Amino acid sequence: MSTPDLPDYAPLPDVAQGAALNDQGYHVERVERNLFWVTDTVYLSAFLATPDGVVVFDAPPTIGNNIRRAIDEVTASEGTTNAVTHLVYSHHHADHAGAASLFPGAVLIGHEDTRRRLLRDDDPTRPAPTVTFSDTYTLEVGGERVELAWRGPNHTPDNIFIHFPDHDALMLVDVINPGWVPIFNSNLSEDMPGYIDAPAQALEYKWVHLIAGHLGRLGTRADVELHQAYIADVVAASYAALSSVDPTPYLAKYPPNHWGWVNGYLEEVTTTATKPVVEKYTGVLGAADIEPLTYTTTFMLMQSLRLDKGVGSQVHP
Repeated sequence: MSTPDLPDYAPLPDVAQGAALNDQGYHVERVERNLFWVTDTVYLSAFLATPDGVVVFDAPPTIGNNIRRAIDEVTASEGTTNAVTHLVYSHHHADHAGAASLFPGAVLIGHEDTRRRLLRDDDPTRPAPTVTFSDTYTLEVGGERVELAWRGPNHTPDNIFIHFPDHDALMLVDVINPGWVPIFNSNLSEDMPGYIDAPAQALEYKWVHLIAGHLGRLGTRADVELHQAYIADVVAASYAALSSVDPTPYLAKYPPNHWGWVNGYLEEVTTTATKPVVEKYTGVLGAADIEPLTYTTTFMLMQSLRLDKGVGSQVHP
């Protein structure tokens, strides 16, 4: 069997290093007091162990039954019940919610749009929430308080902020990847203006620990600021490329093929904007050297500048 010719990548910076896993493939650790996080180094979930029951926050299928194992491990050590009484959805995506069916009988809580989407998707692994809210909701279980808030679309139209005011923690999923660049297309986000604004909204809360949904460790406020700097550089490079790249050669080469010249022009704009960002963040953020990741994020943000902000738009005389 031949060995495929695979690329070599830059060494990961220290900020991209995650937790070591146990023999069963998970790591569980205390956030503050009775709030815990569990990871398989790619996805994160969290749970609150109260005297009246356990509240789970997201159920990624890649962690799956290891969420239950982590709960059993922690509650046995803490001397509290291991019964999962509530599960909160950060948003409707299957990669963060697809193990929800492992907790039958739990009260399912989520944004009203999460319910609408899960009813539409009809996925038995993601039952629709029965408790919903439009703007804010306070969850109180076992003497603990969690504040849920929808602050507009970002990664998805239904993605929410989950604040643990008594645990110095915030959960915001699929916006910031602590220590890493976003995966393709700005973490596959649907609303670019909201995606850009979400980190600043996160910093408005009082917290020390960020549960970001991905990549093996808790985040910090410095991680959010580094993410903001990366995105700001992508936006600035996109502005510069939109103002400097000349579409004329593509119009001349492909006059009857409209998508041909659009493809060539936007490809050059995106490549031009991507290059300085890749150079600046290689060795600073994990996977910054994997150019397609920054390229696709740049394409999404550049298109948002054109379509949402009107950059480069001209009215025909």
